[in-house]
Amino acid sequence: MSRIGKLPIIIPENVNVSLEDDYIFVKGKEGELKKKLVEEIKFTLKKENNRSILLISKNKQDNKTNELYGLYRTLINNMIIGVNNKFTKYLELKGVGYRSQLENKTLTLNLGYSHPIKFEVPDSINIEIENNTIIKISGIDKELVGEVAARIRNFRSPEPYKGKGIHYQGEYIKLKAGKTGKK
Repeated sequence: MSRIGKLPIIIPENVNVSLEDDYIFVKGKEGELKKKLVEEIKFTLKKENNRSILLISKNKQDNKTNELYGLYRTLINNMIIGVNNKFTKYLELKGVGYRSQLENKTLTLNLGYSHPIKFEVPDSINIEIENNTIIKISGIDKELVGEVAARIRNFRSPEPYKGKGIHYQGEYIKLKAGKTGKK
């Protein structure tokens, strides 16, 4: 049984959570998110000590419900955190001549290929470029921020010999030894 699913979600004062039909709506200072709920899990809003708390319980006792129990608690908690404070990921470009530019909602990457790569940024994602080699990706949806970062990183994954490519800030790349010369 999930221990994460048992924990109540404490809702901050500046975040509004509402349950309507089969959806949960979360609204905060950064924006609004909604998610379709499943019928195996029951959600209850309570007020305790001048705080709003969201409780999660199971309607059934089977494997699928146990899997969804902790998952939905984490997804909804991430929605609440995202509308209160945005999620951010940083990507670094390492390599000679690797650089990036942002024009309107198009990210242009020069990664050593014969042509520049153009990436259309989704509407709910903000991208900022710092000194042409650091890309800051931010947004209220944690899943979308991670997906955009992974798609950009996939254009030129770090290679294991010199460490060239796009990698997450703080990511450790274990380098392999190169060829040795003949004697």
